[in-house]
Amino acid sequence: MPEKIALSMDQFGGAGSGQDQGVGAITALSVASVFDDPERFKRSSSAGAYLGLTPRRYESGEVSRNGRISKHGNQMTRKHLYEAATTLLTRTKAFSTLKAWGLKLAKVAGFKKARVAVARKLAVILHAMWKTNTPFRWSAVAA
Repeated sequence: MPEKIALSMDQFGGAGSGQDQGVGAITALSVASVFDDPERFKRSSSAGAYLGLTPRRYESGEVSRNGRISKHGNQMTRKHLYEAATTLLTRTKAFSTLKAWGLKLAKVAGFKKARVAVARKLAVILHAMWKTNTPFRWSAVAA
């Protein structure tokens, strides 16, 4: 378990890694403990659905509509990702393509929906980072 804590804090840019950006130690530990094993999901896009950050579907006859988020999975991890997304959109001064995407979405769909969408995307990114053992890239130019 101590290896997991050290890996998650270093990997996700949490407190103690010398970075003031990132998701923070608590969010990193929360995500690492919920996902448990990076090979748990075949695709990283399944991570958002596992945490309940995807819309519910209602389908009956000819009616098909999206609802609110499904809220399956760990509630505390979902809260941590939600807070990290809020911080990324409102407090972080560094440019990132994720922040630009979230702010553009906020203009179209509203800030609350944008926060949930960024939280889902953040879960997908964190899982992909953990699975491939790569650091977070703030922009596509730095890639």
